[in-house]
Amino acid sequence: MVGLGLLYGGRCSGHRFSSALWSREMYRGSLQFSTCAVKRKENRQTVDSLDQLSVDVTKIRQLKSWVLLADVAYVNEIANILKEMGAEGKKIALILERYPEAVLCTPAEISAQRELWGKLCSNEEELVRIVERFPESFFTVRNHRNRQDNIKYFQTLNLNKRIISRLLASSPQIFCSSVDRNKTVIETLQQSYLQLGGTQADMRVWLMKLLSQNPFILLKPPEAVCENLTFLQSLGFSSAERLKLLSKLKGLIIELSPSTMENCAVFCHQALQCTDEGLKMILLSCPALLYFSVPVLEGRLGAILKEGFSVEQVRASPAVLELSTQIVHHRIRRLVALGYNVKRDSLELLNGTKKDFESSCGKMDWRKQRPLFNPVAPLNIEE
Repeated sequence: MVGLGLLYGGRCSGHRFSSALWSREMYRGSLQFSTCAVKRKENRQTVDSLDQLSVDVTKIRQLKSWVLLADVAYVNEIANILKEMGAEGKKIALILERYPEAVLCTPAEISAQRELWGKLCSNEEELVRIVERFPESFFTVRNHRNRQDNIKYFQTLNLNKRIISRLLASSPQIFCSSVDRNKTVIETLQQSYLQLGGTQADMRVWLMKLLSQNPFILLKPPEAVCENLTFLQSLGFSSAERLKLLSKLKGLIIELSPSTMENCAVFCHQALQCTDEGLKMILLSCPALLYFSVPVLEGRLGAILKEGFSVEQVRASPAVLELSTQIVHHRIRRLVALGYNVKRDSLELLNGTKKDFESSCGKMDWRKQRPLFNPVAPLNIEE
């Protein structure tokens, strides 16, 4: 209450503080605090220990200097644990450079992490590779009990150790949540899958794919899935079609909202001049379109039409709207240089991943360079 009184310039203990006085006091306090922070010296033992391990202390000093100010650090202890796990000197230095906060963890905490993660890895060599790639995940030691409980729960779903370890490394936040919360979201997803016609036999694989694509789906409210599926039903999609959309969208289904999908559907219906059934076919073939906002889709369609393509061509190959304007421009230039005709040829050549597109260009280039005569036929040369 004292803080609130001061903040709003009200009466507190019989005194009235003006905003000007409060500003001066805040400035004076912040100045004293910053002065104290500057006067704090680095922990010499921490710096020397990191130097001995060939860690780039200058880099740490620039990015996370507060680690060097800590009164207590466990540099050598953490390095020894990593060495016991099989990490070499250079790897240990790189790990501590990437996540210097690791030296503030106690040896007991890291030993517990090592034991927990070790149950999910085939050997400690695999664990070291994970620590190299995801040091923050490994050295985040809070909510250890939640991690244990969540791992046990995921194992009851028959998810293999590799999937669980990948989730733990790439998205540790979901393991900090309570088991009950994660269980609620997963049960909602499972019920939705079965209600739409999915089978119990296929559900495990479906769930693994969904969590692998977007594990953060577990951090979203489960009601979002039900709301989105209900909206898709209002657009005329059958249970089988909604199951297809759910399987294709996977983790994206939780990122959508009925309003976003409605705006996208209305835009595609009008801009692509398609029927209700045609709209359904477009969204079934390119469900990712539901994820983009109307301004984004409008900009991409406008850019494609300016290149000389027709609405009919876009309607026949709607996946081109999933590509950014820059990618479309680049690919068109490449194809035109190889003899691509905007009026005649399909937009399908623009679609796909970078690898797919390069493959298409390679085939066109080969046709362009192919000789027009039969190289094995004898040549009639006048002597």
